[in-house]
Amino acid sequence: MNGSSTSWAVSGVDLVALGTSIVANSTGAIATFDVAFDELTLTGPAGRVVEALTQLRDHPDCRFAQLIDLCGVDYPERPMRFDVVYHLLSLTKNHRVRLKVQTDEDTPVPSVTSVYPCADWYEREAFDMYGIFFDGHPDLRRILTDYGFHGHPLRKDFPMSGYVELRYDDELKRVVYEPVKITEFRAFDFLSPWEGAAYAPLPGDEKAEAKAGDA
Repeated sequence: MNGSSTSWAVSGVDLVALGTSIVANSTGAIATFDVAFDELTLTGPAGRVVEALTQLRDHPDCRFAQLIDLCGVDYPERPMRFDVVYHLLSLTKNHRVRLKVQTDEDTPVPSVTSVYPCADWYEREAFDMYGIFFDGHPDLRRILTDYGFHGHPLRKDFPMSGYVELRYDDELKRVVYEPVKITEFRAFDFLSPWEGAAYAPLPGDEKAEAKAGDA
C-alpha cells in the first residue's frame, strides 16, 4: 500500500478533537461521544435529533451533507429498547460519524426528513422492521413487508417462522395466506463450548472419559 492511499486516514486524535468540538457546540442536542475502532459515535436525546443533525450538516467544522443510512437496533431487555442510528458522511472534511438516540415501542422519534429528505424511506424501513414511530413523517407506511403483515420482523422477539405462511392453492388457483403450522424450536445458548457449556454427552464422549481415567 503506497503512501497516497493512506493519506486520507483520520487519526484517533483528530476524531477525539472533532467529538469534543461537536459536543461543546451542540448546546445539549448531542450529549456524549466515543471513539472506538477509529470510528466516532455520538449520542443525544431523541427529542432533539433534528437540531443535532442540523448542526452536523451546517456547522463549518462538520459539513456532514450526506445521510448514508438510518437503522434500528433492538435491545429487548432495556426499557428504551431501540437505538435509532444515523450514519453521516462529510466529503468536504473526509469524516464519517454515527449518531445514536434511544426510544421505546410507543414514543415516536422526530422525523429528520426536513434535514435529509432521503431519510423518508429509511424511516419507513425502520418503522416496518422494528415498529419505531417517527413523528412528522410525511408517509409512514410499511415499505418492505406485504400488505396486512403482522409484527415487525427484525425485533428480537419476532418468531423465526413468522405468523403466517403462503402457498399456492390448486383448488382456488391463487396464492393463499394461512397461520404458520410448523412449530418453532429455538434454544438460545450464548455460551461457547470452550467456556464449559453443559451439553448432553455425544456418542464417543465415553472414550475420552475412559482415557482420562486411565491417565
